[in-house]
Amino acid sequence: MPFSILISDTLKKDAAPVFLLWEKEAPTASLLWKILNAAERKYLSAPALADQLKLREGDSKVFTLPGTGRRIIAVGLGARSGDAAKETKAAAMGVRIAVQTARREHIARIACEAGVAPTATMTADIYEVCSTNAVMANFAYDEYKTKAPSAPKPLSEIQFLVPKEPSKEQFAAMKEGIRRGLVIGEETNMCRTLQNMPGGDMTPDLLAKHAQDTAKSLGKAVKATILGVPEMKRLGMGGVLGVGQGSVVPPRFIILEYMAGAKGEKPIVLVGKGVTFDTGGLNLKGSDHIYEMHMDMSGGAAVIHALAAAARLGVKKNIVALVPAVENMPSGSSYRPGDLLRTMNGKTIEVLNTDAEGRVILSDALEYAKRYDPSLVVDVATLTGAAMAALGLRYTGLFTTDKELEEKFRALGDAVVDPVWPLPLSADYENDIRGTFADWANAGKPGAGGGASTAATFLWQFTKDEKGKQIYPWVHLDIAPRMTSIEEEHLAKGGLGTPVRLLARLLEGEQ
Repeated sequence: MPFSILISDTLKKDAAPVFLLWEKEAPTASLLWKILNAAERKYLSAPALADQLKLREGDSKVFTLPGTGRRIIAVGLGARSGDAAKETKAAAMGVRIAVQTARREHIARIACEAGVAPTATMTADIYEVCSTNAVMANFAYDEYKTKAPSAPKPLSEIQFLVPKEPSKEQFAAMKEGIRRGLVIGEETNMCRTLQNMPGGDMTPDLLAKHAQDTAKSLGKAVKATILGVPEMKRLGMGGVLGVGQGSVVPPRFIILEYMAGAKGEKPIVLVGKGVTFDTGGLNLKGSDHIYEMHMDMSGGAAVIHALAAAARLGVKKNIVALVPAVENMPSGSSYRPGDLLRTMNGKTIEVLNTDAEGRVILSDALEYAKRYDPSLVVDVATLTGAAMAALGLRYTGLFTTDKELEEKFRALGDAVVDPVWPLPLSADYENDIRGTFADWANAGKPGAGGGASTAATFLWQFTKDEKGKQIYPWVHLDIAPRMTSIEEEHLAKGGLGTPVRLLARLLEGEQ
């Protein structure tokens, strides 16, 4: 979707002005009001329409203006709070609603008022967030649908109109923010496409091929390496091999390397859970949610496309993405409850529940990450229903023992409208996951609760050395609550692309 910034008050003939209206603020103060002709302003000022322009938060209306037939879109943002994070979120939601409304009404081009922030950096960040959210709202996964004439149609352009010519620095910041927002929005949508693909079309080998194709599309910037069963056996990846042995499609271990930083600089390693379909294994899932389990590779998709975003943006850092890709299937060759698996670092896992497979495959990936002597490891996984029980559907669960990282990730999430919320990670949970016949059990004690924290505590063990000392800074993101969109987010149903935006901002800011 192309974007343009017009440094004037000229509005293209077929562009629909978008009024993003804060509570108790009239549209008359907007630049967009000033570019309407006298008859159009008179029509919108009529008492009969005044009440219709008083919209509640999240509501939108389309008006057709007399004479020109121009359509305008009005969107309610709610009351101003004075809180920067809340107002950023409200503005992002307003952009999403405007785009979704335009799609439904078959409006090909819209125009939004834009301004500048106190600093160029803030201006670039605002335009990045708005552009990212516009691209996300313009997405729908409809590859398997017969296209009806009445179906929503994607926008072709958004204009940003500014009230006066900004300084060269601010203008450059606006363009840079839009450039970044387009890239991040597109990579988020690629992640969503992967999430939404049916399991038969996104098996471990196909996910590996997608990663290779993504690397090729980025030229020589990204190197892709795919490990098969023989290579994983030599490395002793008993976790990945154990979970994957029940499927007719062998597991893969995906490695993407983007080394654009200084030689010898420690990389950031992103680890993503890549369970391309999760039946629960022999502990078979119930029928209520198993149809969504083609999305259990959402973490893997997210880290692939966060790295791709960084490469496209030219981030000058060393970044690695690791994705253990498996199908968790029931069969005569499946791993069983009671099996004992030896992982890459030699620690053993007692399988109490074959549906707690994500942490098992991630154990090998977290060990493999040590090879890079990383400055930071972030793992991303649709790991537990317990995180959903704790947080609902509005926050990603955040786990780390590093308070600075906790604060940083919360701030990053708020800044890009990809929010996270901290949950406990403590050695107190270790007694709940000690194995009877192995070092660690892949499920907590019955009735102990705290499933999201015990899962995170399990992963924590594989970030440590043999003496129990943590080897690298580490953050675990449980994205199960944010796997799919909810109605109030004004996005297409299906995968949400969490946390590509957060990771992209993390990588941008680490330069």
